[in-house]
Amino acid sequence: MSITGAIMVPHPPIILPEVGNGEEKKIQATITAYEEAARFVASLKPETIILTSPHSVMYADYFHVSPGQGARGDMGAFRATDVKFDVTYDNAFTDRLARKALHDDFPAGVLGEKEPRLDHGTMVPLYFINKYYTDYKLVRIGLSGLTLPDHYRFGQLIQHVCDELDRNAVFVGSGDLSHKLLAEGPYGFAKEGPEYDERIMDVMGSADFGRLLDFDDNFCERAAECGHRSFCIMAGALDGYDLDVKRLSHEGTFGVGYGICTYKVKKAADDPVKRGASDGRGFLAIWQEEQRKVLDKKRAAEDPYIRLARRTIETYVNEGVKIEVPSDIPDEMKSRKAGVFVSIHKEGKLRGCIGTISSVYANIGEEIIENAISASTRDPRFNPIKPNELESLEISVDVLSDAEDISGKDELDVKRYGVIVTKGYKRGLLLPNLDGVDTVDEQVAIALRKAGLSENEKNYKLKRFEVIRHEVRI
Repeated sequence: MSITGAIMVPHPPIILPEVGNGEEKKIQATITAYEEAARFVASLKPETIILTSPHSVMYADYFHVSPGQGARGDMGAFRATDVKFDVTYDNAFTDRLARKALHDDFPAGVLGEKEPRLDHGTMVPLYFINKYYTDYKLVRIGLSGLTLPDHYRFGQLIQHVCDELDRNAVFVGSGDLSHKLLAEGPYGFAKEGPEYDERIMDVMGSADFGRLLDFDDNFCERAAECGHRSFCIMAGALDGYDLDVKRLSHEGTFGVGYGICTYKVKKAADDPVKRGASDGRGFLAIWQEEQRKVLDKKRAAEDPYIRLARRTIETYVNEGVKIEVPSDIPDEMKSRKAGVFVSIHKEGKLRGCIGTISSVYANIGEEIIENAISASTRDPRFNPIKPNELESLEISVDVLSDAEDISGKDELDVKRYGVIVTKGYKRGLLLPNLDGVDTVDEQVAIALRKAGLSENEKNYKLKRFEVIRHEVRI
């Protein structure tokens, strides 16, 4: 056996009568659907429940799996201390998952436990499931700041462990939808809120999981969702399976979206490698092939600036060798001096960005080479790029003009000018025309944070600069 089913569920504490004190009746459709989903889990009699929660331990570049024999928790944070939970972890599963992640060089495991107590993203689903079924062990997993495809890949790894252990398992993808559905709600309104909920319920209600990977990070952030990555892991765990899907409910009464779906696994191919190969259910493989075609087109359209950065990165990552400035690049790159930023993205997410505000090296070509190496291997926010990532990289090169002093924000234009903020020895820079940065206030606020300054900081100095951006958009 392997994964036999899954449920997509929200985790609002108010849905528990001990917390809601009557307010939960306003989301009765969600309660009714939750009860049905819990009975569905019970009908499958799983040995193991694998649960992903946005409120468990989360790292930027690592998936944390809760270690130990088990954990406890209660709803005391929501004034319901009598609602208590005591779970036993599936140690054999957790250990095998951690070993497989290490073997596959995948960033997941049991390291970095911060808070062993159960979070409400775990307890709310178990509250309903435990009404009907308790003969299971739990695997509790946190999300990460890695890409959506990485979350899907982690789900595939979980599926493989289920196969290896011959475990009857049910997957619980815990996550609320948008928190921006109503102006009178606790988080306010954004137009992306209802747009997100409509899109995600269409995707999850049809189990068309490949479309999960097409959600833009900035769109998700503006919608203020918390479950998307949880659903991506669940989708990966169901990769290749033929499913019976039921869309049970969607409500946004309190300004936060609550969606519930169930997924029953039909008979799948005995060989896990063959799952989805012929019926289009291998969504990540399909998505990767589409992305490869797009990247091939972009690579063919790269100009000499990007090509030099790419050649530098590939040579340094593969061989540890810094290339010399080529003789066949345009004269401007050999004769002109300027500050340069090299930005690297992978699967839609920043993978490295390092640059110089003004020229440090003999010419633009050398500036690109030095900063390309730094962006790919020395950006302190990321691990060094590995050889198996090179084909997935998108690279852009910004050549900066000289910065000029300005007296205030009214002299900035978020699309045209980059900004530098300085106060004492602290300095922060943000390039212009970045996805997700739409106002001058946002631009300056980010630059202040990069400088280690408060967004409410006073008496800082501003400079602006322009760039020539070398990138390929298709």
